[in-house]
Amino acid sequence: MTEKRHPSGAPWRNFYGRFRGKTLRDSQKTYLDEDLAALSPGPVGWDVNPERRPLDPGAVLGGRPLWLEIGFGGGEHLVHLAERHPDRGIIGCEPFINGVAMLLGKIRESGAGNIAVHPGDARDLFDVLPDASIGRAYLLYPDPWPKARHHRRRFVTPEHLAPLARVLAPGALFHVATDIPDYVRQTLQQVPRHGFDWLAEGPDDWRTPWEGWLSTRYEQKALREGRMPHYVVFRRHGGAG
Repeated sequence: MTEKRHPSGAPWRNFYGRFRGKTLRDSQKTYLDEDLAALSPGPVGWDVNPERRPLDPGAVLGGRPLWLEIGFGGGEHLVHLAERHPDRGIIGCEPFINGVAMLLGKIRESGAGNIAVHPGDARDLFDVLPDASIGRAYLLYPDPWPKARHHRRRFVTPEHLAPLARVLAPGALFHVATDIPDYVRQTLQQVPRHGFDWLAEGPDDWRTPWEGWLSTRYEQKALREGRMPHYVVFRRHGGAG
């Protein structure tokens, strides 16, 4: 049987989320046309980097130490993070183009100059990031895929966690926030299997947001609907953090 392949010749990866939602406003189309290319972290996609040549971290965002937000939604937390930490370069991954457009509008309003944007699957970015090149990562309110037969589509699976662990530096922190108890269960089961320690010492460590937290619109929806947020933090093996 012939293996299904990407038009570039690469092995095909299934992606189960959405790429596009409601019609973009004219202003959002302008942001995408005028701003997105300049905010790229480098040649990431298979169409522009089919050989999967590694990115040079020193050439991304002025050589700042790099942090990563996976699935940034509307971008409010990512911009908040960039404003609080101007000495860090923040790379955001998000395949949903409406969310990308929302982020670009927020970047214009903020003026933050330490953000790079990959408008696609985080796994494609992992392919071209060197080992231990990311100092911190965030996964905030990811798609819960609530049906049991869809749990393999969640981010907290080996297909995503193994490359994430490779690109995180020793001692790097991995922050996860979710309002879905079963997502917490799978996170606590899977993440430590890939070279991480859970840092909680008591219940308040997963009930209380970490310092500098900005409550996102997804969290506000969860609170309105009576769901409890959970905040779990892991440390990559091999460093003091």
